[in-house]
Amino acid sequence: MGVALPPPVPRRWVRHAVPLAVFALLLLYLSARSLRGLSGCGSGARSCVPERPLPLQVRQESGPLEAPGREQPPCLSPQGLLGRLVGQFRASLNTEGDVQLSEYLAGWRELVKLLIPLGSIFAFATSEVSSKVTALEARVRGPEAAHYTTLAAMAAWERRAGVLEQQPLTSGSRTMLLLHRALRWSQLCLHRVATGTVGGPDAGTQCSDAYGTALAPHHPWLIRQAASLAFLAFPGRGQLLALACPGSREAEARAAVARVASTLEDVYKRTQGLLAERGLLQLA
Repeated sequence: MGVALPPPVPRRWVRHAVPLAVFALLLLYLSARSLRGLSGCGSGARSCVPERPLPLQVRQESGPLEAPGREQPPCLSPQGLLGRLVGQFRASLNTEGDVQLSEYLAGWRELVKLLIPLGSIFAFATSEVSSKVTALEARVRGPEAAHYTTLAAMAAWERRAGVLEQQPLTSGSRTMLLLHRALRWSQLCLHRVATGTVGGPDAGTQCSDAYGTALAPHHPWLIRQAASLAFLAFPGRGQLLALACPGSREAEARAAVARVASTLEDVYKRTQGLLAERGLLQLA
């Protein structure tokens, strides 16, 4: 008598389940308890983020990013997604050299909207980021709101009140650090997509390389291998640009995404400096 074999797993189920399960591992970094500071980052921010390329360099890498004689694309208008994103993050950089938390979080809300349409590879990422944004918003709008106006004010009050010693894993400063690291990957990914050479590495490869720079140093071998597989499902450059700046020509979309990446880099650098000065880069 033969042994009955279990029915085969439907190929369709496997095709959808594997990328989701794999990328779920990748995003554990947002809730990890013992991540170290960014590899290669000193007390300043200059060594952590490549210098922003000059406009000439960008044009040499990817062809013209400007569209002479045309108005700003709708995606960068005050009503457009990228325009709102840039506006909120720019507003978070106050003139005192600090970061306004309310505007920073509003910028993240817009960034999540940009990532969501990119498909299932970002499903867990946007969910985790949104939960962190919500947690920090609760402090910004809660009973201690007066202490959560800026990054510096938050860090000073949490240290004074003993929050960083008594409950570091749920502190606003730690939540900010996790969002800060996620912002680094987003900035590098978008910058490389916007400035990549025609015929060069595809968007998946470039954003995978960005992962290797920003997050892989904090992940064990298994998650790094899972991530390399997950990025195989990343949208192509043309699809990503069309989602970011619909209805625009490629040169316009590249320029718009490059502007977003430039803004995120400025925010990242200032935040990195503030966190480093206060000894907060080792909180997670």
